[in-house]
Amino acid sequence: MILTVTMNPSVDISYPIPHFKLDDVNRVEADSKTAGGKGLNVSRVIKQLGEDVLTTGVLGGTIGDYIIQELTKAEIENNFLKINQESRNCIAILHDGKQTEILESGPTLTAEDGSAFLAKYETLLSNVSLVTISGSLPKGLASSFYQHMVGMGRDKGIPVIVDTSGEPLRQVLLHNVKPFAIKPNITELTQLLGREVEQSISSLSQALEDDMFQGIEWIVVSMGGAGAFVKHESDFYRVTIPPIDVVNPVGSGDATVAGLAVALKHKQPVPVVLKTAMTTGMLNTMEAATGHINTAHFSRFFELVQVEKID
Repeated sequence: MILTVTMNPSVDISYPIPHFKLDDVNRVEADSKTAGGKGLNVSRVIKQLGEDVLTTGVLGGTIGDYIIQELTKAEIENNFLKINQESRNCIAILHDGKQTEILESGPTLTAEDGSAFLAKYETLLSNVSLVTISGSLPKGLASSFYQHMVGMGRDKGIPVIVDTSGEPLRQVLLHNVKPFAIKPNITELTQLLGREVEQSISSLSQALEDDMFQGIEWIVVSMGGAGAFVKHESDFYRVTIPPIDVVNPVGSGDATVAGLAVALKHKQPVPVVLKTAMTTGMLNTMEAATGHINTAHFSRFFELVQVEKID
């Protein structure tokens, strides 16, 4: 079973308002509400791939109850730490061909909340074979929190995939116990290294040779429509994807993590791992709903992904 972690989940609310008016009343004909958060998107795609998944994190209040109801409807097993604060809403207003977002920051956790979650996490590790950690940390937790979770997984011999950014990612990478896999983009690499990283083989290869990344088995640098650049142990790969009709790119990185996790869980060879991850990412962009893929198209697009080892 794969364990997915979302420390700051939300209910994602979408309001389509074709002609949004400031300082006026805007009426919404139809809205959508989904259980949101990067790790929950990962969970949905893993489930759609037919794999067993357990999702965890921190939830509270009526918003937290709604998230659990939605996961239960989707038959996604979950075991969250419940707190006495309200989880967050994230609102997207779709107007005039644009998207304006209003993102609540969510609850502020105490040190006791953090310790309680780590105790739950340690218990859950006993029944899983791989972990994904996705998204931001809630307020109140130290930026080293994910680093502790990676270490706990490694202590039990469980691979941990980390998909976050900023100081939490930096803390993970600066520690001597490394995650099994990370999925940064070029902007995040530039921020981590403090120098410009370009979308070229020479620039990316040099960046991933930095001491910060040593000891990480898989580094998948996502490049959107240009595919990915990958370091696996000491080898480099260029992964290209076919042109596709993009409906909604939101959550494609999470879908990529889901495909990566499933392929790594089954110890697939390198080309299959990378083609699976890229295929799930592509399929997500072709759907209106976030964190959803149409598995009927999987085989066709899987065959169109090209993996080239760089000598």
